[in-house]
Amino acid sequence: MAESKRKPNLMKTKVPMPVQDPDVRIKNFDEVALGYTPEQAVEEARRCLRCKDSPCIKGCPVNVEIPRFIELIEERKFHEAYLKILETNNLPAICGRVCPQESQCERYCLRGEKGEPVAIGRLERFAADYVATHGELGYEAPDMAAPKGRVAVVGSGPAGLTCAADLAKMGYRVTIFEAFHTPGGVLVYGIPEFRLPKRVVQREIENLKKLGVEIQTNMVIGKILSVDELLDGGYDAVFIGAGAGLPQFLRIPGENLNGVFSANEFLTRINLMRAYRFPEYDTPVKVGRRVAVIGGGNVAMDAARCALRLGAEKVYVVYRRSEKEMPARLEEIQHAKEEGVEFRLLTNPVRIIGDDDGWVKALECVAMELGEPDASGRRRPVVKPGSEHCLEVETVIVAIGTTPNPLITEATPGLELTPFGGIMVDGATGRTSRPGIFAGGDIVTGAATVILAMGAGKRAAKAIDEYIVAKK
Repeated sequence: MAESKRKPNLMKTKVPMPVQDPDVRIKNFDEVALGYTPEQAVEEARRCLRCKDSPCIKGCPVNVEIPRFIELIEERKFHEAYLKILETNNLPAICGRVCPQESQCERYCLRGEKGEPVAIGRLERFAADYVATHGELGYEAPDMAAPKGRVAVVGSGPAGLTCAADLAKMGYRVTIFEAFHTPGGVLVYGIPEFRLPKRVVQREIENLKKLGVEIQTNMVIGKILSVDELLDGGYDAVFIGAGAGLPQFLRIPGENLNGVFSANEFLTRINLMRAYRFPEYDTPVKVGRRVAVIGGGNVAMDAARCALRLGAEKVYVVYRRSEKEMPARLEEIQHAKEEGVEFRLLTNPVRIIGDDDGWVKALECVAMELGEPDASGRRRPVVKPGSEHCLEVETVIVAIGTTPNPLITEATPGLELTPFGGIMVDGATGRTSRPGIFAGGDIVTGAATVILAMGAGKRAAKAIDEYIVAKK
């Protein structure tokens, strides 16, 4: 489209995303955000200024050519836009839904200086969904007559899927080993259906299989096979992308009471084991009338919103700092508020109180005030003396983060680890202290974002290729 004929959209706000009504959606697990129509996508694409230096790209961990794919959407070349994204991002339908664009690509958009940035994530989702709806595939299996080598990938979350896809495109035979019965990692066990439908994840995984990637499920590496056995069994390199699935707890009295969940268990039962469809699926999860979710991140928002959908009458999010310091996405906080979640900010739990039968009946808390900044740069919460009070609840969900499960690292001698139990790597390549072993994603960084894990998988794939080529 010639620039001289182009009529940009100068509206300061994004084209609104259609969503389910809050009163309707709290009674179902269907996707909340409904996606752009072609007309809405084109209108939003017209807001792009097409900056010559493309500052938005530097905010993307996988370096998608953002202005170019948006230009293609404006020209109604939706399939071409999808293929442009696919050049560097193997999971566009997922990233368009769950990536924190506001702190990454959209953060650098010049339209954000005098209004809202271009809705890059919504446009990415639109391109992927449009192609899926119209049956136009973007993946072609490479010629594997003479593969460059064999690589084992441990874990089928975003880091593992990205690493596997990139290696397959380079001409490697790749096998993914997944501990669960369903591939997808945190994408299937951690993120609720109403934010990321499992059919979308399965669609992306089926595309990956079209590249020739083999996926073996129910394979617990560190138990069934070790990393060294993979290397001895014909694999030229191993990428470890097993995530951070070990939940952290508060270490306060009462955490062993019935009715206390880690967010990890709570969400896994709901998302992976479909507890919300009990008795059709036989893994129920008990939720009381009143629920307290402790934490302020996306996982806390997910747990709170799931509890509402499972029939809780009152759901509290208990967070020790103010809303300004909450790490959750603004959109997730807003959706939680719309659905009726009550935020108890500057509040910290100190004890979980049980009844005579060992079930939760209350959460004792203290009020906080913000003091000087701590190591994270956020102001440190300080207890207000004499502010003790109780919330009457029957369920407590702890959503304060996760750390890497030590299963793989304990079974892999010689891996250098970080103080919190993650695998120490070279940040540019994913190389570990062991030759031939690479790692990336949450098992390196601790719990982080999908797109950062994907970026790590991408860097590792490039380094694995260089390692194998040099070795051979």
